[in-house]
This record gives sequence, C-alpha cells and structure tokens, in this order.
Amino acid sequence: MASDTSRQLASTPRNRAENPRFAQTESARGYRGRFAPSPTGPLHFGSIIAAVGSYLQARRCRGEWLVRIDDLDGPRTEPGAANAILAELERLGLYWDGDVCYQSTRTERYRDGLERLREAGWTFPCGCSRKDFDGVYPGTCRDGLVPGRRARTRRMRVCGISVELDDAVQGRCNQRLPESVGDFVIRRADGIFAYHLAVVVDDAEFGITDIVRGADLLDSTPRQIHLQRCLGLPTPGYAHLPVAVNAVGQKLSKQTYAEPVTGNPAVPLVIDALEFLGQQPERALNDASLDELWSWAIAHWRMERVPRLRAIHWPPGQAVPHGSPISAKLTD
Repeated sequence: MASDTSRQLASTPRNRAENPRFAQTESARGYRGRFAPSPTGPLHFGSIIAAVGSYLQARRCRGEWLVRIDDLDGPRTEPGAANAILAELERLGLYWDGDVCYQSTRTERYRDGLERLREAGWTFPCGCSRKDFDGVYPGTCRDGLVPGRRARTRRMRVCGISVELDDAVQGRCNQRLPESVGDFVIRRADGIFAYHLAVVVDDAEFGITDIVRGADLLDSTPRQIHLQRCLGLPTPGYAHLPVAVNAVGQKLSKQTYAEPVTGNPAVPLVIDALEFLGQQPERALNDASLDELWSWAIAHWRMERVPRLRAIHWPPGQAVPHGSPISAKLTD
C-alpha cells in the first residue's frame, strides 16, 4: 500500500497547474492516456520510452495523462520504488494529471470484476500448476476439477475466441486465444488478481481512452480485449511502441540488469528517447532548457514517425525483425 509520503507527492499541485507549457491543453478532456509502471526497481531507459511516448501522445491530443502504480504483486514490489519513480518523472518534467492510482488499494474492485465474470459463466476453478502441462493450457479443469485436486487458480474461458486489433504502431494483428494462450489465469494460486483483470478494471474506471505502451505487452492485449467485452467495458485505442533491448535481444529490465536512469542529465535523456521513437529532435535542442525541449516535443510529436518495429537495440544498433519472439503469438 502507498505511504503517506507517496500520496503527498502524487497530489502535489505543481504537477500540472503551475507549469506554463500546459496552458495549451488545459481545456481539452477527450483523450485520456496513462503510464503504469511496476515498482520493482528504479526507472531505466525502456521505462522512459513508454513514459515519454504515452505522455507526448496525450499532450499532443490536448488530453490528460494519468499515472498508475501497478503494485498489486506485493512480493515483487521493492520498498521505496514507487516514490522513486514519481520523483524521477517529476525530475524529467513528466508531470501527470490528478492523483496517482495504486493498484494495491483496489483489490475489492478486482474482486467485483471477477465475481461478474463468474456469474456470467466465463470463469472456472483450476487445480493445475504450470508443471502439469507444457505451453498452452489444455483445458484440463474446464468442465470440472480433476478428482483429488483442489482449486488453485481461477481461469478465463477462451473457447472459440479470436481477437483482432488495429494497433496505431504495429498495424493490424489477430490472435486466436485457444491456440495462442488457452484459458488464462485471472486469479493466481496465491490469491493475487492477475494483471490482465486488474488493468482492464482500472482502465475502464478511470476513463482511459488510449493506451500507449511497450510492444512486449502486445501479445497480452487480445486477452484484455476479451475481458473488456465480457465485462461490457469499452475498448481503448492501442499503440505499442518498440521496446529497447540489449545486445543479445533481451528487453531492458531489472532482470536483465538495465542501468537506472536516476541522475542522468534530463535533457540528453529525453532527446535519446525522442530519437529512439523516431521524432528527429533538432540539434539545437541539446542547448535547450527542459521546458523548451518539452514544448518542442509536444508540438512536433507524430505517432506515425514511431518505427513499426517490435524492438530496437539500445544503445543504437540493428533492430529485431518484425516477427521477433517478443510477440510471436500474434499474427500480422
């Protein structure tokens, strides 16, 4: 659960109102985007890509940009990480609208969503663990628990479900859920609600109209659209940005020892992110103030310039081909 310190930081009025570059967007409320980091460690360059892309799309559309801390998975949450993430966003001039949402405070909302799905017949208890099958879940408990087993998880039915989406960066994608992922877990064996259910409930309740995030989550999107449809919730627009990968093709993350950006000079870091996203920042911006840089970036942001790739090596190098394993379960 978020501390009093983090709540004070999250609601500080200087996040938007005191910054003059937001005067042009103050009256528009049609577009609402978000950035939703998990507090498992400090922000790294891959996180900055998602933050900058989602922020600029919201501001260019004269809309709002919310921040949500995805701290539902308590065992993976690092103490102090949420505060550090919020402080880093402010240091980089990435000012959000309103108060920060913390998933750890919203478990009753997810419980309500799960109950609605259960009542509609979309879920079933499952006694299987991952070691009981390889690859896609085979539906072992779909029609009832195997004798002698107790329920461990709750799964979402996907029989016959195919989802197509038109992504603003990656183009048209299609996924047949039975063959690609099978009936998927929406409440884990440890009682924690699964990511897919939580984000669907949150995005709908907070009125998120558009989701701009990394392409590593593209494969998850059809499951979330399926949940949206079953819950009668609107489906937002999606734009999945290329993710930054290291020299061996691994996504930059805490697990792959990505370097934190904490303390890196703000202007060069933002310029690197703009270049990664294909925005071609002018050389003169190297000498600009942070506010001047953001004003230029908002005015010149174009989603169509973002490379239509799933991943790009960082530091710069050869890009991973479009059909890389990062989203191998989707067809284009």
